[in-house]
Amino acid sequence: MSFKEKVSLLFRASPLFRTSLWVVIIAIVFIATKAANYKTQKIPVLTSINPPIGTPGDIMIIDGANFGNSRGSSYVEIGGSKLTSSCYLDWNDSQIKVIIPSNVQDGLVFVNTNEKSNHLFFANENDIPSPVRPDPKKSIPIIASISKTNASVGDLITIEGSNYGNSRGTSAVFFTANHETSDVTQDDYLSATDNDFDYELWSDTEIRVRVPDGAKSGSCFVKTEKGQSNNISLAIQQNIGQKKYSNKHTYVVQLTADVANAVSEGESGTITLRIPRPAVFSSQPRVELSECIPTPIIEDYRNTIVHQIQLSNNIHSRVKFSQNFIITVYSFSTDIISRKVKPFVDKERKLFRTYTAADKCIQSTDADIAALSKSIAPKETNPYLKAKAIYNYLIDNYSLLNLPRTENLPLSEMLESKAGDAYDFALLYTSLLRASNIPALAIGGILVDSNSKCKKHWWTEFYIEGFGWIPVDTALGAGLQFIPFMQVNDVKEYYFGSIDSQHIAFSRGWNEVKPVTVNSKTVYKPRFYALQSIWEESSSSAVSYSSLWNSPVVLGIY
Repeated sequence: MSFKEKVSLLFRASPLFRTSLWVVIIAIVFIATKAANYKTQKIPVLTSINPPIGTPGDIMIIDGANFGNSRGSSYVEIGGSKLTSSCYLDWNDSQIKVIIPSNVQDGLVFVNTNEKSNHLFFANENDIPSPVRPDPKKSIPIIASISKTNASVGDLITIEGSNYGNSRGTSAVFFTANHETSDVTQDDYLSATDNDFDYELWSDTEIRVRVPDGAKSGSCFVKTEKGQSNNISLAIQQNIGQKKYSNKHTYVVQLTADVANAVSEGESGTITLRIPRPAVFSSQPRVELSECIPTPIIEDYRNTIVHQIQLSNNIHSRVKFSQNFIITVYSFSTDIISRKVKPFVDKERKLFRTYTAADKCIQSTDADIAALSKSIAPKETNPYLKAKAIYNYLIDNYSLLNLPRTENLPLSEMLESKAGDAYDFALLYTSLLRASNIPALAIGGILVDSNSKCKKHWWTEFYIEGFGWIPVDTALGAGLQFIPFMQVNDVKEYYFGSIDSQHIAFSRGWNEVKPVTVNSKTVYKPRFYALQSIWEESSSSAVSYSSLWNSPVVLGIY
């Protein structure tokens, strides 16, 4: 009897055999179907998220393809957190609707089926400058009263009225600016600033704000997206001394960076660039981004422009990033009555606490720096005279290197060698001031000479209560080679308390930039034209790439 005949006989005679055979056949069909489905399953693709900048409770719409007609075990991830079941409103093959959760963080958005999609960047609106949402019930702001009609720089004033909005957003309080101008321009007014922590309370009927650095007697008003309030007069007292902003110059500055030869594992790799935006403050009141190529994913996030490259394919050709800024700069001089300067009284003020503390850039708690600070004019209690004594000590006892160094050397190296470049001088001076309980900022930027050539440069400002910020350039005071627009007879005397309009600032203080994703690879650029923690960031799947950051270029001076 053949094998076929034996199987046929067994099939007819044994019910158990027949059942087992059917189970085997069904299992084979099921496994084959699953394998076919797995091989033909498509990778999910994100094309857009809306909104890319949102707040908890908003509905996010994710458009793309290959999500599947139902969620099943698939999920959405935002900023490293997997969304819970209660967040999902709708799920089909080309669109997903979710509620943004309360614990949302800045980061990347993924859709994960059996495969992980490419990703797009999402930012929490609460962490970035964003416009106040329109409210048709509100009208233009109205000032009914002001708590002080006479005040000094840094004084806290209370403005009462209506229609200010329940949160500030991009609304601001404006003061008459101490700028010398030949005609009426937007430089006639300056706003209170977050950098100095001027805003202490903002509600629909009450604003508590400090008089900003660079203000003078004149009009004060509130401006919201609904319009500008009535003006109210405010006299600015100048008991300690006077400031002068003059010699206005307008620059067109171009920043460029290139990325090439990028290689990624899979299609989810990204490279993120953080281009610093020029700072806005009293002597540099206006900054306009006139051109940005390509369009950034975020135009202003923690004072940087954020560009991101999706590495769905390896990039062998060069990708160029270019942005042009129009920047208004004034020279800034001070005339201080030193005997009227007193030690800082309001030591609970956030400006004092922040700018006398150490950070990753300023090493004011280093034992050697703290000891050196105490040894210079140890009996001096006047912060202005103490700052002048430290300035003179550095210039008289340390040698200046005209060419900037490239190594990321600690300040202890300058203490040992008694020599440093402009970066070392600025950071050591700022550290010594903070160690003496004098609020101070290190500023990173560029120095433009009379031939429109520019170079990376660093200087300092320190703060006197009741007066405001005072500029100091220790490197120029020590004789750094530089061709100014107008000749300075005594550079050592001039650059303590004065600064020319050839300094363009890109950072005031240390800018701690947060990474986009967990486990990313970041690049910090020491001794560059801005003091910020991250310049480049690549995801873990980005294997390699090359980048070139060009020095800023001045395209025009007006």
